[in-house]
Amino acid sequence: MRNMIGWIGIGILCTTSVSAQSYTEQLQQWHTQRIAAMKSPQGWLNLVGLLWLEEGVNHFGTAASNTCRFPKGTIAANAGRLIRKGMQVIQVASPGVSLYVDDVLKDSALVFDGVSGESHETIHGSLRWKIIRREDKLGVRLRDLNSAQLKNFKGIPRYTPDITYKVQARLERPIVPQTIKITNVLGQTTATPSPGKLFFELKGRSFVFDTMEEEGKLFIVFGDLTSGKTTYPSGRFLYAAMPGEDGITTLDFNQSINPPCAFTPYATCPLPPRQNILPIAVRAGEQYRH
Repeated sequence: MRNMIGWIGIGILCTTSVSAQSYTEQLQQWHTQRIAAMKSPQGWLNLVGLLWLEEGVNHFGTAASNTCRFPKGTIAANAGRLIRKGMQVIQVASPGVSLYVDDVLKDSALVFDGVSGESHETIHGSLRWKIIRREDKLGVRLRDLNSAQLKNFKGIPRYTPDITYKVQARLERPIVPQTIKITNVLGQTTATPSPGKLFFELKGRSFVFDTMEEEGKLFIVFGDLTSGKTTYPSGRFLYAAMPGEDGITTLDFNQSINPPCAFTPYATCPLPPRQNILPIAVRAGEQYRH
């Protein structure tokens, strides 16, 4: 599964026996880190474009005639070309346009290599962009560090912390490697490796989540009866510590977060698999302003 932890830039709040007040304070510290990550240069509030590349030459700049049209006033009308050759992309700057690739001024550079999967960042003024891959699609993920959304961000509404939504869970690992089918907002479905099924009880009922793994942590995409009402319609994300040999970990639904798609149309979020949609209302974690 493509790196999702970078979407939040924060860790997991680990608590054992703590008072309700102490827990609330720690949860607030975690939320503060979450907001800081959202506002960072690699956060989701500064995205201003996701521009898919065609095979061959793709002109970019602010002119309407460009294949990849950048926001008005951010760069030259005809700033350069992105030449896609299969799963490689070469970038060529137009005369007089300064493009820095990995902080080095370059008129021409290989900015994406499909073999290694390496994407090099280009900088021009307040703009930053990289090439991303989604199956057979390649696109320009464009950021503006002076974006209006970043400047006008008012925070993320949340439910009042409720420690009863912090529960123990047990991971049942598969005997042989297992995958689960995950579909994203583009309609692409990928067989994604799964570390196993996560069994837990919540509000007196038993449930099972299919899980993914990100940088050594369990990653869960789930929905519930609040989805589309007080929380994001397409579900939320939840991370948990990878358990040891006993399979025991903790699910804290107070740390349920909105996916990047709740903040920008330029993300390609995974959707919750059917088996991860809970038939109860999880009134914990982040909410969404509809």
